[in-house]
Amino acid sequence: MTHTQKSPEQQLYLGIMSGTSVDGIDVALININSEADKCKTEFLLGEEFEFEQDLRTKILSLCQTQMTSLQALGELTTQLSLAYADAVNLFIIKNQLNAKHIIAVGCHGQTVFHQPTGQYPFSMQLVNASVITANTGITTVTDFRSMDIALAGQGAPLVPIFHQDLLTLKDDRAQVFLNIGGIANISIVNPKPLSGFDTGPGNVLLDLWIAKIQGCRYDENGAFAASGQCNEALLSCLLSEKYFTLPPPKSSGRELFNLDWLQQKLSEFTQPIGDADIMATLVQLTCKPIVDAIEHFAPGQLLVCGGGAKNGGIMQALQQALPQWQVCSTDEVGISGDFIEAMAFAWLAYRCMNGLPGNDPQVTGATRSEICGSVTRVLTSQ
Repeated sequence: MTHTQKSPEQQLYLGIMSGTSVDGIDVALININSEADKCKTEFLLGEEFEFEQDLRTKILSLCQTQMTSLQALGELTTQLSLAYADAVNLFIIKNQLNAKHIIAVGCHGQTVFHQPTGQYPFSMQLVNASVITANTGITTVTDFRSMDIALAGQGAPLVPIFHQDLLTLKDDRAQVFLNIGGIANISIVNPKPLSGFDTGPGNVLLDLWIAKIQGCRYDENGAFAASGQCNEALLSCLLSEKYFTLPPPKSSGRELFNLDWLQQKLSEFTQPIGDADIMATLVQLTCKPIVDAIEHFAPGQLLVCGGGAKNGGIMQALQQALPQWQVCSTDEVGISGDFIEAMAFAWLAYRCMNGLPGNDPQVTGATRSEICGSVTRVLTSQ
């Protein structure tokens, strides 16, 4: 069967994800087979589309400065949504898909500020679902986090229930998903009950510092960090941030862990320290909260996805800190590490379209499970 055909039991959904690192737009196609004994998610195709440099610069500037005008914010949202729509249309053309066979697109949008606590909690993702629907002709689901936050939850992470759905437990070993994007988050699938939270920075500070000192977008394979040594005193200074001692549920983003935060911490640290040592210390800053969160479990499987899975320094540091654990990429167990986040929002779109909960109160702290997402539909007659 080609991808232009569709069997009666197929339920095709597209997921779009552009994460904290603002690396690009990931598009993933999944099939939900609800005829199976257990609803089965099948990954079919995935592709990454690079941001135009102008768009990426605007997003990063907004995240860093948190300053804009209403006109600029509105225009950026439309520009970004057009980029999402273009990515979907290119994906459909390149893979000879029929847009009419796709039930819905799930688009997370681009997070620019996340504040799930305080008097007026919210999480802001830039996306205009109408722009995507109008330009693709496909029903679009967005705004996945707001309902959970309205129910006193963190609105994040939402992916643990998807991770749980992906795995069939074969034994009693601990099984933990670790997504290292800009921010790192874990999903503890086993032991039960399901739990998960943002551990802290993933690649965001590493990327910001290498960009500042070398003009690179990232430290390829962690090579520059590997040339330095972790400074334990600096690591302690960085770990003094209150976020690391907060109990879950908790979530974070660039509004806390950004270049200003890092430079402020470095200004408090009076010893001279080289850039390679700063990078090596930031690797440990990513890894230590992860290790602290899971090392008390009986040894098991740590399944790593996201950009951090391609950083040899991070993977080596995790394995050294967890010598009895199997630390591996999700690709090694047959789950695409590059597209698992986009897959998750395709799956959450399926949940929304079928009136199923999209959050787990054990994970987010919400008062109850609820349908998550807002649906912008197309006419079925078209």
